[in-house]
Amino acid sequence: MVGAGPGGSTAAAYLAARGLDVVLLEKASFPREKVCGDGLTPRAVKQLIKLGIDVSPEAGWVRNKGLRVYGGRTEPFELPWPELAEFPPYGLVRARSEFDKLLADHAVAAGAKLHEQTTVDAPIIDDASGRIVGVTARDGRSFHAPVVVAADGNSSRLALGMGLAKRTDRPMGVAVRAYFTSPRTNDDYMESWLELWDGKPGASNLLPGYGWVFGMGDGTVNVGLGTVSSSAEPTKQNYRDLFHRWLAATPPEWGFTEANRVGPTLGAALPMCFNRQPAYSRGLLLVGDAGGMVSPFNGEGISYAMEAAEMAADAIADAHFRGFGSRSAEHALDGYVSQLRSELGGYFRLGQVFVSLIEHPQIMHICTRYGLPRPTLMRFTMKLLAHLYDTRRGDWMDMVIHSLTKMAPSA
Repeated sequence: MVGAGPGGSTAAAYLAARGLDVVLLEKASFPREKVCGDGLTPRAVKQLIKLGIDVSPEAGWVRNKGLRVYGGRTEPFELPWPELAEFPPYGLVRARSEFDKLLADHAVAAGAKLHEQTTVDAPIIDDASGRIVGVTARDGRSFHAPVVVAADGNSSRLALGMGLAKRTDRPMGVAVRAYFTSPRTNDDYMESWLELWDGKPGASNLLPGYGWVFGMGDGTVNVGLGTVSSSAEPTKQNYRDLFHRWLAATPPEWGFTEANRVGPTLGAALPMCFNRQPAYSRGLLLVGDAGGMVSPFNGEGISYAMEAAEMAADAIADAHFRGFGSRSAEHALDGYVSQLRSELGGYFRLGQVFVSLIEHPQIMHICTRYGLPRPTLMRFTMKLLAHLYDTRRGDWMDMVIHSLTKMAPSA
């Protein structure tokens, strides 16, 4: 496993628990910073529970019961997480510096061998077969394995070394975030801003993107801005400038000022819609950001990285017991791609269409102004954007969304 983020550590934990010999390579050392909103939807919570993580408040998690959405009017809309059979009715907040360490420690407890401060710089490729058979690290060490999981993020040096370049015809997001001390630290809702103004709403400049405010429960809040474009072509936007212009227009009593900022303002790219393919090729499986597994609907990546990690672990374990190198084992590994497409491909394709429609602030303004005040439409939209619906025996909204994702061609 190259990369000990949510995807790499989750795959390592599942495989180690099944008795496989797993090595987990991480370029940094824990705890370490990552650009993230720190908010986990019920979809991500489900993955933590499946993994066996204690998600109780006593274990340090901050729970929330829904989304508070600003847009279309001065007062916000509060939308509880839907009551579903397949997902819990609550979300969580936890700093990524703690979250990633917790998952890595869980993988180690299951039997994985973690190597921190290990920067992987290239694949080891077998000349005869063209397959990856290991990786080399910048410090001169090498690690060998019959299959390798690339969970090394958006840039994925390992995937590039195998000739897997990113597609520019897929949506690409950018996120900028900072922590502030604020009286809003305790909040039982995750907050989303669908309209960003650099002054009085309706009487100033409408900025591109969306914003979030997530109370951390420790005296601070995570505040961020995200934007998405229908392609990965470079833009001339100054995202930090947009972020600070929006912050300057927020209520002074919230404390989103430089004097209250804790730590640096950081930004990162959000690769979406399987923008690097195929997810399995010649012994290499892509998981998480390395394979462009961020939702174009809401910028969420953790839940999909963990879901993909479980699928990858299933395929690898199956291939192991069939016998690595056999034709049957290759069929099992190819099944990882098929499962990703079946489970997420249609939903990501719908998201690609969604992005092409709302990437312009004026269109988003019309949608929020006329859509948010309609409760039924907003419940439907929340289920769609948060990817939270029952696939079996759900209500009419669930059936419509599920049908749409199955009819749409895979991203």
